[in-house]
Amino acid sequence: MWNPDAAPEDRTFKALVFDAGGIEDSEQLREVWAFFRPAIRRVRKSGRVIVLGTTPADCERSRQATAQRALEGFVRSVGKEVRKGATAQLIYVDANAESQIESTLRFFLSPKSAYVSGQVVQVGAGAGSADRIDWGRPLAGKLALVTGASRGIGRAIAKVLARDGAHVIGADVPGLQRELEETIGELGGSTLLLDITEEDAPARIATCLLEEHGGVDVVVHNAGITRDKTLGRMDEDLWNTVLAVNLTAQERIDDELLRREAIRENGRIVCLSSMSGIAGNAGQANYAASKGGVIGRVESMAAPVGKKGLTINAVAPGFIETQMTASMPITTREAGRRMNSLAQGGLPVDVAETIAWLASPASGGVNGNVVRVCAQSLIGA
Repeated sequence: MWNPDAAPEDRTFKALVFDAGGIEDSEQLREVWAFFRPAIRRVRKSGRVIVLGTTPADCERSRQATAQRALEGFVRSVGKEVRKGATAQLIYVDANAESQIESTLRFFLSPKSAYVSGQVVQVGAGAGSADRIDWGRPLAGKLALVTGASRGIGRAIAKVLARDGAHVIGADVPGLQRELEETIGELGGSTLLLDITEEDAPARIATCLLEEHGGVDVVVHNAGITRDKTLGRMDEDLWNTVLAVNLTAQERIDDELLRREAIRENGRIVCLSSMSGIAGNAGQANYAASKGGVIGRVESMAAPVGKKGLTINAVAPGFIETQMTASMPITTREAGRRMNSLAQGGLPVDVAETIAWLASPASGGVNGNVVRVCAQSLIGA
């Protein structure tokens, strides 16, 4: 085992990775302290800290599960200490799932995870394999559907998935046809104009995917809206509209795709949640409910879709610099930027890179996770 005390005093580290999976009780947690104490101040600017653990539910003894759960508090504290753009993550690895961690390690050790910190990800046995994968273009030959793809985060998602080799089908409302065609046209993809809340939308999507493309490999539920009012001033239409777009449409589309077996083997479903769905937000009871519901869908559907050889995960963005945030009052905007461990706002590409990791054929062991892209927001979990 490497002894950090023996390293030259001037040595710094781009990454520190510690395997804590063998820790069996609270006394052995000292090994975590012993490894990181002499090395933590040597982590470079924008460096990475990763702790590997054993999933507490897989532990046979209470003391082992207790020690493994303690790692969450440790890692989240480290994420708030390292600063200077550095991040910290905890990866729980299920029994016999060691072969599934490469995709996750590659993501968290790379610049692609720049706005992700303090996260706990569980990797299971899952489906799929990293064998023979082209890490430069992991989605080569795959088909990806992205809703709300014409601009903002949706546009960034489409670009990153296309960069990774996917043929992207961008879906959006007819009123954004020009923006959608410009975005997807640049990527050599296909467009699908429809309102996802319409009664026949799920059937139209499934028919398009099956008849024109023979199925789909990646489904990204990005389309979403806000209609903010405090609850006492929120009429029924404001409530219904947000829930219909942000949550009910996802349920209906997935039900149809799964019923018609339109999602291919080793397929991926990735849903956009939000920090509002975790922490809530004044004036956003409708939005927070819809995004909290997205988390509930992921957690409840992970087992059934896993039995079909698929995965479903969610990404919950924090303060992301978009046209919407640019119109905020400067004090509100600055507060959003500073209320996290990195003291900065994120970019749409940060959300897109996280989705691309979850969409990879090599990420079959990542199922039922909710990953916050918020630089370890100080508000909420």
